[in-house]
Amino acid sequence: MPGDLRAAVEALRRLAEESATAVTVMEVCGTHTVSAFRSGLRSVLPKSMRLISGPGCPVCVTDQGEIEAALSLLRRGVVVVAYGDMFKVPSASGSLASMRGEGHDVRTATSAMDALRVAEENPGREVVFLGVGFETTAPATATLVREARRKGIANLSVLSFHKRTPPAVEALAGAADVQISAFLLPGHVSVITGHEPFRFLADRFGLPAVIAGFDPEQILLAMVEIARQIRAGAPELRSVYGTAVRPEGNRKALGLLDEVFSVRDARWRGIGLIPDSGYGLRGDYGDFDAERRFSLVIVPGTPPAGCRCGDVLTGRITPPQCPLFRTACTPLSPVGPCMVSSEGTCGAYFRFHREERT
Repeated sequence: MPGDLRAAVEALRRLAEESATAVTVMEVCGTHTVSAFRSGLRSVLPKSMRLISGPGCPVCVTDQGEIEAALSLLRRGVVVVAYGDMFKVPSASGSLASMRGEGHDVRTATSAMDALRVAEENPGREVVFLGVGFETTAPATATLVREARRKGIANLSVLSFHKRTPPAVEALAGAADVQISAFLLPGHVSVITGHEPFRFLADRFGLPAVIAGFDPEQILLAMVEIARQIRAGAPELRSVYGTAVRPEGNRKALGLLDEVFSVRDARWRGIGLIPDSGYGLRGDYGDFDAERRFSLVIVPGTPPAGCRCGDVLTGRITPPQCPLFRTACTPLSPVGPCMVSSEGTCGAYFRFHREERT
């Protein structure tokens, strides 16, 4: 272990011993979860400090009803373009992958602009881009919509299931049955949003909140800062992500989101309906709204029997506490979305978790 990391580990242990307080830190983003496992960081944390995962995996929080809406378009002969990690997300009647296996036209996108190319190459067919993800991917979808309007592409629309991170974090911070001592906040989301949308954690809930990047050094520095705040009894919103995260965020990206999207209520798998936590297309861009174009009614989905993905996403349990984990639910045959995504908590535990402590 490099000297700077060793010093950080010692500082963390010293602060933990001095505070003598059990600390549960929610890592909001799935990338933090994977990085902490892969680097072995969890094994060097003081026994009094515990990491739990939150709803920061876009694949995992996409509600079953939203997947069903995309499948219903395929049955109507629409071409659906989606990011590859969405293909295996299960719903009551199948997945994008199973629908493609049945001959329906599902295309893989590496960027949102791939959908524009598909629409241009297939002028006689309706093409729908499945927009999922948080503040990090929503600007790319907004750019797609704006470019489609500029080019006059009439056969392209967007099914926008983009989510806003702060309202979900707020819902968990205020949940009476989830004991969270502090939040490890995602650096990539904060690059877009800036600091202010998360300030309520310290100001209203009295919880330390630290923005960090995804390498082990960043996570460890954030844990040291959290331990320092808890020892001092002075919760703050801080960033250890250097100059990557500006307090005001990315103004250009925020302006683009405000131009194309309006804030609306959204349903999160495992959490339910959260006010003002989603992005829908503004009226000016209504012609590109797939929900409106195809008169879609999004019906809330029902989790598969026995699947506790929702409890994992909200930190109520860890994956080994789900009765399906490593038995009925594996990466080869996922029951819930937490096992599908490379950022999913269940997938991370399946690959990396070997200790008894959960």
